[in-house]
Amino acid sequence: MMTSSQTASQPTGEIDTSGYVDWGFAKATGRRMVAAGPKVTPAEAAEVVAALRSAAERSRGPVAETARMHSPAGSSPALIVDRAGWIDANVDSLQSMLEPVVAAMVAKRKTPAPPSSNLVQGVGGKVTGAEAGALMSFLASKILGQYDLAPDGTPRLLLVAPNVLHTESEIGVDPADFRLWVCLHEETHRVQFTAVPWLRQHVIDSARQLSLDLAPDPEQLGEKIVQLAQNLPDALRSGGNGLTDIFATPEQRAQIARVTAIMALLEGHADVVMDDVGPAIVPSVEHIRSRFQQRRRDVSGVDKILRRLLGLEAKMRQYRDGAAFVRAVTDKVGTDGFNAVWTSTETLPLPEEIENPATWVQRVHG
Repeated sequence: MMTSSQTASQPTGEIDTSGYVDWGFAKATGRRMVAAGPKVTPAEAAEVVAALRSAAERSRGPVAETARMHSPAGSSPALIVDRAGWIDANVDSLQSMLEPVVAAMVAKRKTPAPPSSNLVQGVGGKVTGAEAGALMSFLASKILGQYDLAPDGTPRLLLVAPNVLHTESEIGVDPADFRLWVCLHEETHRVQFTAVPWLRQHVIDSARQLSLDLAPDPEQLGEKIVQLAQNLPDALRSGGNGLTDIFATPEQRAQIARVTAIMALLEGHADVVMDDVGPAIVPSVEHIRSRFQQRRRDVSGVDKILRRLLGLEAKMRQYRDGAAFVRAVTDKVGTDGFNAVWTSTETLPLPEEIENPATWVQRVHG
């Protein structure tokens, strides 16, 4: 379907989404808004980068041995970034993830865009770009590391040096031990997505489909805004999945639960591997875990409100619930038995199986 905002050079049947989100403006906004990291000299910054790169490399062998999962030869090394670099990488990934969703939303428009819509879209693109940038600026100061799935691009393990440096100082732990501990968790994510060939695309496709299903038709936007105003207090109190709880139908909540189960598996597995490896190579692991868990509990004020709206408190539950699932299954059928979870999409745990691991064991192992 062609809209009046498309250029004559655009191929028939393609949807022009360039005016709906100004991704360049999102990067610029995020970079401008993000809080400055710890003040360090160039020499200190270089030392942290080198230490993180070494810790990431050192974590590979123990993680692969403990998880009994091995990446293909030649996998890319970790990329050490600052907050601005993290924003750039994640805006690019968000753009790749959401462009098909935006195109589908535009295609569902029941009434054609008026001739004057180019200007309106341009302004709207700046607004949505600013919103995306503001979100990225908030997250960029929180994330320690991440395996960037990079839809339509090259996936890479990212470690955010200023955040690692800030956190280790804030909670008062040994820097060398903490950096290795962080790398153990993130390296497990890298192994998950590189040792299991189908997993990355499955997560990308699931996220895209969920985003498309949750996105309102343009004609429903006013109704959704009323819903937001009526249900926002409950979302702030509940600490559930944030804004998605407000907009989702029962069917969509079931779909959210399925995606959440996958994320719980991934996060829980990374925590379990990190904890199993930790005592052998991270001398102060118990102190680090205790201090880090306390930091998670101490969030308050505006930061806590934003975390609830964004569903980040639900993410904290993913670590706990997913780890409990992994440990229960491993206790029952061993590590090799647990690794049957990576066989196909059919062996991934269902939401109810995360809560009752024995049902997964029965379904997969009989």
